[in-house]
Amino acid sequence: MRTSLGRLALLAASVLGGPAAWALPENWGINFQPAATVAADGIHSFHEMLLYIITAVTLFVLALLIIVMVRFNRRANPVPSKTTHNTLIEVVWTVVPVVILVVIAIPSFKLLYANERIPPDIALTIKAIGKQWSWTYEYPDNGNFTFDVNMLPDDQAKATGQPRLLAVDNFVVVPVDTKVRIIVTAADVIHSWAMPQFGKKIDAVPGRLNELWFEAREVGTYYGQCSELCGANHAFMPIGVKVVTKDEYTAWVAQAQQQFGEANPAPSSVAATAAASTTR
Repeated sequence: MRTSLGRLALLAASVLGGPAAWALPENWGINFQPAATVAADGIHSFHEMLLYIITAVTLFVLALLIIVMVRFNRRANPVPSKTTHNTLIEVVWTVVPVVILVVIAIPSFKLLYANERIPPDIALTIKAIGKQWSWTYEYPDNGNFTFDVNMLPDDQAKATGQPRLLAVDNFVVVPVDTKVRIIVTAADVIHSWAMPQFGKKIDAVPGRLNELWFEAREVGTYYGQCSELCGANHAFMPIGVKVVTKDEYTAWVAQAQQQFGEANPAPSSVAATAAASTTR
């Protein structure tokens, strides 16, 4: 379920000009960015459940501490009790935490499985390569063109209307309501491809192919960052994903094929390698 704050954000977005108006982190924000995928919905709901459990446990422990401080201080209880144990209390404080952990574990495992399992009806595969300190993207399903993504300086970010330290010179473009697989690797050190509003994050490891998938339901521009310390300019590896309509995506592919050209002679090799490396 989408959070109530998420629904308010969507309502505000419709007033302010669509998802692009809210698809950004906010200064001093205390909540998650609004979810743009079903996976992010599940993460938000799980977070809310944990918040209720943690709050209840904290208040219960606080109440016990206050009771002990009031009832068992030296003035209120000058003759201390000589009780050595209480079987009922020991059973309760063993069983209750076990029940709480089971309640947490079941939806946690379901959520992990749903995020890890790549659905069979993937419509688009993109390869992301992390480098010090930029990203390279390959589109093997659409002519196998390749392009690099770098962060824009502050003046260029302002000129293009993008947020500071998240602005990119090229966007990863994907169609809305489409299952997209991202195959992630690295050319030098470990990086991490993270997109908070999609509820996705995966390490980019040299010599290894990892993969994730998402299906964005809202047209708009979304930003993420490298989330693995990878060197001096780690903080300057933003990720920009632009979700467009399917017609706009078709037009963009035609333009990108001319702009970026063919990168590799065998576009099917990336998908084949990924399929061979997937053990699920």
